[in-house]
Amino acid sequence: MAKVIGVKFKSSPKIYYFEAGKHTYTENCGVIVETARGVEFGTVALLPHEVSNDKIVPPLKPIIRVATQSDYKTKEELEGRRDSTIAIVEQKIRESGLEMKLVDVEYTFDAAKLIVYFLAEGRVDFRELVKELAAVFKLRIELRQIGARDECKMLGGLGPCGRACCCSDHISKFAHVTIKMAKNQNLSLNPGKISGLCGRLMCCLEYENPYYVEVNKKMPKLGSEVVLNDGKSGKVTDINQIKETVSLRVDTKDRDGFEIITVPLSQIVSKCASAAEDFAADNDITELKDLED
Repeated sequence: MAKVIGVKFKSSPKIYYFEAGKHTYTENCGVIVETARGVEFGTVALLPHEVSNDKIVPPLKPIIRVATQSDYKTKEELEGRRDSTIAIVEQKIRESGLEMKLVDVEYTFDAAKLIVYFLAEGRVDFRELVKELAAVFKLRIELRQIGARDECKMLGGLGPCGRACCCSDHISKFAHVTIKMAKNQNLSLNPGKISGLCGRLMCCLEYENPYYVEVNKKMPKLGSEVVLNDGKSGKVTDINQIKETVSLRVDTKDRDGFEIITVPLSQIVSKCASAAEDFAADNDITELKDLED
């Protein structure tokens, strides 16, 4: 067993584990740690606890120290440089003529390195840009190309639901989302309806997909003929997977000649193959594939 502590960095919800050591911690207190990127300032998310060795990804690095008032001041000073640094980097990118979009900049806590995050369609030869930035800032420069979903995770924002984006609020890794999940949930395939701020499929489509996969196995196809337990028959016009109800067009002898009724799925005694087979079809969703991760 090893005694570890969980640490978060900036606004990312992902928790990283470090060797707790003999320091005294309080929840949300600051700590100074060494990561693959260099020395960083983190926040305690999980207080010291023991875990089995097979759940640890070595090497388990120790906490350098609990943050002091001087460390908090240094953190504020580095964050205060952000706006001016972004302005300089953006200017250098424009002068270089490179097709890249600056997303964010970040100093390591020891101010030994500046990390520049950017978006680009393909590979970018930024070697000359690195030299120019190093000459301006007099420290090591690392340019890191990220994707659209990474940008949303770093900058945050509010999704169509009115809540903070899942990637910046609580999920530690991106969900693998597909168009088929939207079809399973009987959602409109309008890209504007099922896309997040990143322009990719919303992560939340993955949350309830297992439920829809199972309930669709019991549902009849749209347009199919079904028979109810009272002997009536009708054509399926709509299904509600949440309520597990089916809307039917039933022929009548009145002036309209039909009526629409909604019945529980349990009242259907005879139906054709499940709707899940229809949802698996890909012939009408190929043009939306670029929304997938």
